[in-house]
Amino acid sequence: MSASNQFHTAAASPWTSEDAWIGSRRPILEAHALPAAVYANQDFYDLESERVFGTSWVCIGVADEMRPEGQVMVRDIAGLSIIVTMDTQGGLRGFANSCRHRGTRLIESDCTIGRTIRCPYHRWGYDRDGNLISTPQFADAGVDDFDPADFGLHPVRVEQWECLLFATLDHDAPSVDEWFGDLGRRLSGYRLESWRTHDSTMLDIRANWKLITENFQEYYHLPWIHPELAKVSRVVDHYRYQGYGMYCGQTTTPITNDERGDWAAMPPAEGLDHSDMASGRFIALFPNVMLSVLPNHVFVIRLEPLGPGITREHCTWLLPRDPRTSLARTSP
Repeated sequence: MSASNQFHTAAASPWTSEDAWIGSRRPILEAHALPAAVYANQDFYDLESERVFGTSWVCIGVADEMRPEGQVMVRDIAGLSIIVTMDTQGGLRGFANSCRHRGTRLIESDCTIGRTIRCPYHRWGYDRDGNLISTPQFADAGVDDFDPADFGLHPVRVEQWECLLFATLDHDAPSVDEWFGDLGRRLSGYRLESWRTHDSTMLDIRANWKLITENFQEYYHLPWIHPELAKVSRVVDHYRYQGYGMYCGQTTTPITNDERGDWAAMPPAEGLDHSDMASGRFIALFPNVMLSVLPNHVFVIRLEPLGPGITREHCTWLLPRDPRTSLARTSP
């Protein structure tokens, strides 16, 4: 069957048909897009929520959103609400956002707490290690063989990778470092784990999350949609940035012309080699975060799918830490 006939067969097939996927599995220079239905179909959205977001390392924020002073982060992954905090030793901890007594949601949104995570229903309390530490009046109820040690919060794996925080519901998933393969080593010169938030915003986009990711990964549209960016990151200066791991992207080299805009006034991070000083790196980390890494700032787009046709973008600008002040640098 010709590529043209395959395309028409796929277009006419539902996403549940094997024929719908033939073209997308061909070599990249011969392949065509995913079946149209997967960008709009509710059943497919529910399936990928379970099989993609329910098994992957999902980005839940940037590292400096989490502070040791009782900060709690609330996120939804594949329909499960989780809470993230720091334990008594300063380590990241994640838990299902559900009381072990009656399943009540513990915390509604990001907040700062004291030492105790308190259920609003019957006031059961948990420490930041997830241990059950108080059950008001419960001990007097005569419940046989009740051991608080058996009723701690259900754990969820949470790890920091560079300047980002990730969580997974899969207890058997590899570490987040293994998930992204050689990318950490390739970005090691930036020392991104020490960069700090300069600004952030949030947008709701009327598009499927996969369309947003695909748009980020192609630069064909730059001259017409982003003419200012195209002067900095010229189409002819792009090349593929790919290794082993759950990521793909492009690099622009050089970014040294005279059209760099206001960001050119900000000093670059210290210690960069010649390649990092002269390059912009635009990387999609599967499944839900995109990085634009420049010598003097990083732009993070974290995607939060809200439905087949709507995605929330959490956008954060990071600057390198100033070694003279231990604070993130700001523009003059």
